[in-house]
Amino acid sequence: MNLSILQGNRLRLSVAARNFGKLPIPEALERISRIGFDSCDNFNWRNPMEFRSSVEGLQRFHLSAGVLVVNKKPDVNALGCSLVSPADQEGFLLELAGCIEAAKQVNCRRLEILTGNVLPGIPRQAQMESCVATLRAAEALLEVNGMMAVVEVLNTTVDHPGYFLDTVREGVELIDRVGSPCVKLLFDIYHVQIMEGNLIQRIRENISRIGQFHFADVPGRHEPGTGEINFRNVFRAIYDLGDCYQGYLTAEYDPSDYTFQDLKKVRELATFE
Repeated sequence: MNLSILQGNRLRLSVAARNFGKLPIPEALERISRIGFDSCDNFNWRNPMEFRSSVEGLQRFHLSAGVLVVNKKPDVNALGCSLVSPADQEGFLLELAGCIEAAKQVNCRRLEILTGNVLPGIPRQAQMESCVATLRAAEALLEVNGMMAVVEVLNTTVDHPGYFLDTVREGVELIDRVGSPCVKLLFDIYHVQIMEGNLIQRIRENISRIGQFHFADVPGRHEPGTGEINFRNVFRAIYDLGDCYQGYLTAEYDPSDYTFQDLKKVRELATFE
């Protein structure tokens, strides 16, 4: 994991494939490369045609692959491959193995993991125990392949009602209990702002546990500047932490339009003298 947070005098930046809308993958990758982004995240590794197009585009435009999603199947419920159910552990490990093989093809070292939704009638602590046990079972596979798993916190009041891991507090408990350098937290600025706020303090207090950042503005899940978050201050706080954080900041939102002007503004917000 010999990556630096800084690319010259700015944070290292990535774009999630969802930001491309209906734009063809090669054209989208060319545009983000021209703007000066470093990486693309969350493209579809299960669809052979889409994956091949992404692989070719990354190579052609000299972009990295930041993060691939292990178990969004069919959505954040991660049916049959969640962390919350012991019965899903085998299914999760199969998805993890498949994602690792795809990640190797694009030299990706971070793998996004979803806990799945709360199981009705099962004590919450029992579901946390299952999450810990499954991630510990995954540790050897991650370690031998040089991969890091990043477990995402999602909001449950707007976008993902019923999702299990919805606060940084419980995310920290999970990461600490697993106790592995191969398992960290995916801190999505959008989701954390909705659920808890106090972004800069939470980032500073937990930076050693954070393996990836995603961001979007609140409300609406659009680009910075459309809502209430002061991204210049949040990005500055991360920048000031220097090598305490070794990953990317990933734009993951629904742009107001697809001119990619939003990404130029993001680059400005993440650049410092």
